[in-house]
Amino acid sequence: MRKIRVGLTRHQLREVAFQTIFSMMYQEDAAIIDSISYTLSLMDESFELEEEDLVIPTYLEVVVTGIMEKQSSLDEVIEKHLKGWKINRLAKADLIILRLAIFEMLYLKDIPNKVSLNEALELAKTYSDDESKRFINGVLSSVLEDIETETV
Repeated sequence: MRKIRVGLTRHQLREVAFQTIFSMMYQEDAAIIDSISYTLSLMDESFELEEEDLVIPTYLEVVVTGIMEKQSSLDEVIEKHLKGWKINRLAKADLIILRLAIFEMLYLKDIPNKVSLNEALELAKTYSDDESKRFINGVLSSVLEDIETETV
């Protein structure tokens, strides 16, 4: 059987990760690989393949799986950097963007932290409003400062 490799940029993969995690918030029993495959199929009909025919990019699988597994610890980091907010008051899109960027900053050392921050702001441009973008920038800048001083 022929394997089909998904050729997307890292930015596009972040969008797929965002969309997959967003959908999984409402389908908690969904398998990660099935959710990724479904999200990919929404982006491009050529990705509508049987799971065994689709080669999921490593980055995508690592990020989605990692965020789902480390959600509690990521949320603790987020809560520590919220000023006058509770995590349950955050828009779901903003929360996912924060989790994605913080996961990259803490666990994916091959990605510069400032790239993760800038990519989060790009996601916020698409999935949030200007106020949320500023909020996300503030939280992530604070997290980044703690990472650089090794207090996270």
